[in-house]
Amino acid sequence: MNGYVFLGIAIALEVFSTSMLKYSEGFTKLYPSLAFIVGMSASFYAVAQAMTVIPLNIVYAIWAGLGTVLTALVAILIWQESVNLYSGIGILLIVIGVVMLNLRGPVH
Repeated sequence: MNGYVFLGIAIALEVFSTSMLKYSEGFTKLYPSLAFIVGMSASFYAVAQAMTVIPLNIVYAIWAGLGTVLTALVAILIWQESVNLYSGIGILLIVIGVVMLNLRGPVH
């Protein structure tokens, strides 16, 4: 399987797991807590598989960066959390950083 496929799976699992962490209400709800543990374990496995093909710095920057951006979007859209100018600019800068790494990073 392509390293970027594993990376995409890892990002999706991270976003899902982080949402389950919020839903677990401090690990007081069993099923969301279990979903978090299983989802994050699977996410780390997928990240490790991606790192067999893609360099560490690229994998981690994309996984952490896009995971952060997508989790922020989930927080805004699903959990109705507010966003302000500074957090919006911060999210934009994360996206720009990930794009720049992929344009001229060591993989290329």
